[in-house]
Amino acid sequence: MEKELFTIKNYGYIKIDIKKYMDTKNITRNALARAVNTRFEVIDKWYHGHVEKIDADVLARICFTLGCSPGDIIKYVENC
Repeated sequence: MEKELFTIKNYGYIKIDIKKYMDTKNITRNALARAVNTRFEVIDKWYHGHVEKIDADVLARICFTLGCSPGDIIKYVENC
């Protein structure tokens, strides 16, 4: 009998969506980067949902600026 070294499970993924909150505030990525006091590239990753590691401080500043909570912009999506 073969032993498995590891098992890959399909846990789902995290979806980040700040675009709709930016649209309601009529704020651009550049303006949000300035308001949050971070680089444009950081906000661009959040905008496109390509964040690899979530920095809690950046998340708090984004939520403060956009008037939302983390649960509004970060969603867990199950794979079926």
